[in-house]
Amino acid sequence: MTSEAPAQSPKKSRPESDAKNLGLFGRYLTIWVALCIGAGVAIGQLLPAVPEALSRFTVAQVNLPVAVLIWAMIFPMMVQIDFGSILNVRKQPRGITITLVTNWLIKPFTMFFFAWLFLQVIFAPFIEAGLAREYVAGAILLGAAPCTAMVFVWSYLTRGDAAYTLVQVALNDLIMLFAFAPIVLLLLGLGDITVPYDTVFLSVVLYIVIPLAAGVVVRRELIRRKGIGWFDGVFLKRLGPVTMIGLLLTLIVLFSFQGEVILNNPLHIGLIAIPLTIQTFFIFAVAYGWARLWKVKHSVAAPAALIGASNFFELAVAAAIVLFGLNSGAALATVVGVLVEVPVMLFLVKIANVTRDQFPGDVDSPAFQPEAT
Repeated sequence: MTSEAPAQSPKKSRPESDAKNLGLFGRYLTIWVALCIGAGVAIGQLLPAVPEALSRFTVAQVNLPVAVLIWAMIFPMMVQIDFGSILNVRKQPRGITITLVTNWLIKPFTMFFFAWLFLQVIFAPFIEAGLAREYVAGAILLGAAPCTAMVFVWSYLTRGDAAYTLVQVALNDLIMLFAFAPIVLLLLGLGDITVPYDTVFLSVVLYIVIPLAAGVVVRRELIRRKGIGWFDGVFLKRLGPVTMIGLLLTLIVLFSFQGEVILNNPLHIGLIAIPLTIQTFFIFAVAYGWARLWKVKHSVAAPAALIGASNFFELAVAAAIVLFGLNSGAALATVVGVLVEVPVMLFLVKIANVTRDQFPGDVDSPAFQPEAT
């Protein structure tokens, strides 16, 4: 009995200490996000040469400056991964089951339903029928592509298990290579569809393989030279703000590209945002509630729910441009997905953190324990 008391106290104090460790950026992240979105739109309008110059560095619809900023976001999480713990994922299959079923058997179809219901039925008096169909197509592209890069940020903010999150994302990426085209084909009802596979492959390499490899090398070398105590107590603390800064700079760059589109379509953007927002909350509730019923620990449950709630918007935007054109309604809908995602996901992160005590506790050391039956 006496041995349990010391184990409980650090866990109760961690949310407080984690909030402090996030610093100025972390505590007021929603405000910073709003400011960065505004700054990005302003740069696109007042200094159009900046996004024009950045847009030249694009390969297979993937913008390389954005990729570098995404590396800054996810590298701090990659470097924390102990690959020995990945082998223990098999002891907790429930988290994997939740994320795979939610992303591939539920999410694409509920996205289609909500988009169709609002954009082609409820909002029919405000949107021309052909344009509404294009908006629905853009929503389908978002729903068929689960998040790859940004989920590492959401996982970090909820203190998700880094190794488990990596496995969840990697499995989704593997399935996406084969399932994205058939699902889009089915829901769009098109007989002739070309999916930019080079975009998918390059995005996986840029957003997962490269930062993961860098994290492995840096972790191994620093621990070998400085020791695990210095790595955990000094290096990771210094690296912490990099994720936040990378996120904010990414938003500035993304919205500098899309500012004109947003300003020219204020009403339709608001209408498109409604089903996308409802879908995000719905999918989060499904996965998060399922994890709670299954008694999945929070560091696995939160990332599992957040992967489904967020989208691989880089792929969705690229596919919309390839399939429907740069100025299409489908492309606009995917851009709205970017606009909606960050504020909504930050709100879901807060929900996940506030409800942490409703899930089985995590030990402070990242060891996987078999799931309770």
